[in-house]
Amino acid sequence: MLKMRILTSLALIPALLAALFLLPEIYWALFMLVAVVVIGTWEWARMAKFSPMMRVLYVFLSAFMGLAFLFISLLGLDVQNNGMNAGLLAGAIFWLAFAPVWLGLRYQIKNKLLMAVAGWLVILPAWLALLTLHAINPWLLLGILVAVWIADSAAYFAGKRFGKHKLAAAISPGKTWEGVAGAWLAVSIYGLCICLFRHLDFWLSIALIAALWGIVVLSIMGDLFESLIKRQAGVKDSGALLPGHGGILDRIDGLTSTLPVAAAVVYIPYWFQLYDASPLKG
Repeated sequence: MLKMRILTSLALIPALLAALFLLPEIYWALFMLVAVVVIGTWEWARMAKFSPMMRVLYVFLSAFMGLAFLFISLLGLDVQNNGMNAGLLAGAIFWLAFAPVWLGLRYQIKNKLLMAVAGWLVILPAWLALLTLHAINPWLLLGILVAVWIADSAAYFAGKRFGKHKLAAAISPGKTWEGVAGAWLAVSIYGLCICLFRHLDFWLSIALIAALWGIVVLSIMGDLFESLIKRQAGVKDSGALLPGHGGILDRIDGLTSTLPVAAAVVYIPYWFQLYDASPLKG
């Protein structure tokens, strides 16, 4: 399994890097629309146990919302920024305020409409964040992606080697506090490397390390949330598209929670009019 995970990652990383740095904004948006929204909502609908017709309709509506947003952005209308702001804010609020309570209660949704809305709150803000952060600076987006991947890998190996104390046994028995500690240690080393390379002063370095620790917490929350949904659905993986990883949502679960909050933080000065233009307008 580990060998297959590594081989799949080695195949995906060059493709992602090429798309990240070579694709124009609109093609990046379309690429992510297919990879994250279309495939992600299809997998979510499967876990929600929608009927075949409902699953197709759900994916169609999700793709339509994404395409409508892109069409509006091409027209250059101000409503684009309003939609971006609302989407990112909704995602950030969901992960910071609602998801922790949901996980704490281990709440299981029976209503199909609520499951559909929950899927949109998980997937669409993550897609908007991918567009936002990419438009601001692809290197910024890559830095966040790498932080989440480092945290995920470190938590896996540290938990496997040293794990004794369960983090959330009722949701994901394999996750341990030792894994969390390993993730914090790994992202701290990653942050120190960035600080040395960028010659950051003491307080900026502290802020960066704190942000990376926050990313660890958010990524674990996203991972646990998807685990809860899978447990409710009675499935091991969200899909089978990626050998060794499962589905797209299995691969990006930590990103669905991290990216909207990160993008919202970048947008805070714009919301409070600390500068005049949205990051997407340069």
